[in-house]
Amino acid sequence: MKQLDLVFLWHMHQPDYRDHGATGTDVKVGAGGTAAGEFVLPWVYLHAMKDYVDMAAHLERHPQIHCVVNFVPVLLDQIEDYAQQFADGQFRDPLLRMLATPDLESLGVADRKLLLATCFRSNHTTMLAPFPQYKRLHEIYLLLANDSEATYCYLSGAYFSDLMTWYHLAWTGETERRRNPLLAKLMSQGEGYDAGDRRQLLDSIGELITGLIPRWRALSARGQVEISSTPNTHPLSPLLLDFKVARESLPEAPLPFSAAYPGGRSRVIAHIDAARISHARRFGAPPVGMWPAEGAVSEDFVRHLANADCRWIASGEGVLNNSLAASNIDDPRAAYHPWKLEQAPGLTLFFRDERLSDLIGFDYAKWHGRDAAKHLVGQLEAILDAAAGDENPVVSIILDGENAWEHYPYNGYYFFEDLYGLLAEHPRIRTTTYAELLARPGPPAATVLPHLTAGSWVYGTLSTWIGDEAKNRGWDLLCEAKQSCDRVLASGRLDSAQVSAVNVQLAICESSDWFWWFGDYNPSAAVASFDSLYRRNLARLYRLLQLEPPAALDTPICAGSATASGGSMRRVTVSQS
Repeated sequence: MKQLDLVFLWHMHQPDYRDHGATGTDVKVGAGGTAAGEFVLPWVYLHAMKDYVDMAAHLERHPQIHCVVNFVPVLLDQIEDYAQQFADGQFRDPLLRMLATPDLESLGVADRKLLLATCFRSNHTTMLAPFPQYKRLHEIYLLLANDSEATYCYLSGAYFSDLMTWYHLAWTGETERRRNPLLAKLMSQGEGYDAGDRRQLLDSIGELITGLIPRWRALSARGQVEISSTPNTHPLSPLLLDFKVARESLPEAPLPFSAAYPGGRSRVIAHIDAARISHARRFGAPPVGMWPAEGAVSEDFVRHLANADCRWIASGEGVLNNSLAASNIDDPRAAYHPWKLEQAPGLTLFFRDERLSDLIGFDYAKWHGRDAAKHLVGQLEAILDAAAGDENPVVSIILDGENAWEHYPYNGYYFFEDLYGLLAEHPRIRTTTYAELLARPGPPAATVLPHLTAGSWVYGTLSTWIGDEAKNRGWDLLCEAKQSCDRVLASGRLDSAQVSAVNVQLAICESSDWFWWFGDYNPSAAVASFDSLYRRNLARLYRLLQLEPPAALDTPICAGSATASGGSMRRVTVSQS
């Protein structure tokens, strides 16, 4: 009997949201006005307590389901940072710090504005409207939103206590609400939360964060989950190697003024090596495979991954289609079997089924959970039924593992309960991982791909990270900073600890996320947040080099971008911004 091999790859990533300040790792007030290591945005711990916990719980309830879960090292660094904050009680995230504050009556105007700007950021349809007391807090806020700063002082400490409590309750995962009686008690109480209630909630959050990595490690140890990785801080590696690869899919793409990123080859190798070391430290061995940041690949980059003993990677179907078109290959089932490159024979490439992945990311949130699950299974059955001869299709469903679920009722609980339940019982569909596939005595046959066109899982191009004025300006600023790095490091005037701090900060500046958010098609508040934090990161890099940051870093990269007072979550799914 023919079978379909289904690989879910859930990609878990958040960029480094910490403002590391003016000096090394010591906590001092930096030029950005916040302490070194202060979290500017809270998305790591919020997604951890809602989505990373829920995704683990779904798998724990359905041990027959196997999947790949991709954790980016910079995300794991921040989860461990939060775990340490809970351990020592010294919170460097302002929301957690205020949640732990016993007396909220004396909150200053700045803290009040921060809470009001932050504690309603969510999908209101699924995370605010279902809770009448939380909704009422929002209605009170709307009465004051257009008034002067003085009106913020009309709100009592009791209001902010309820607001912070409800915000964190709304960001708890559905499985945890069903498991933890404290959450049920607080949600039933509805209002009048005191310092003791907030402390209990804070302790509960701490338990979730502290147990998160061990929880995923246990799923991996029992063979249910393959944990993969991404180069260290999620850099756009093809562009670090060569800006011109952006023109393989968009021949007219404008490029930065800088001809190339200085020393890009060594930086890509450093990011890959750091990810392998990070993964081995946390999970006992280097990863078998990697999900490149944004699924972005080029032939040169793939060779580097193969040289680092990476056995598989995955990317977007648009990349595959562009590559096949360049080679005049017509293969309507190209996404349903693995591929290899002659230049990297030890590495197998898999490509995302964009239609099925986007159904989960964009559409199924509007469906009844069981209807969506049955529809997806039906789509998989149709792929299997259309297979010719002895073909056993391999279908890859790949998307962010954190951002879509807040658009689902109950954080996707019923969708996953029905989907995983149906798949566990299906006689012709088996969930698996890429490592399992490659380890079989008869792994699926891979077809040779004559040419790999550089691109990503977003439109099959690199246009989300390069090609418009703001993105290219961001690259030019980074290139200038890297040239300064190379000069100072070559001079030998920094000691080993200072060199290490420079390399850590440089890696933060090389993240793909800064370039994602540059552009007037993104929400202005999010653009302002990332614009400001990126420039502060570059300024800190100069200071670590014992250089004065250039005046250009005082000016927003994006026209109309003001100094950030808040931020936004990463995109909902992976195919659109």
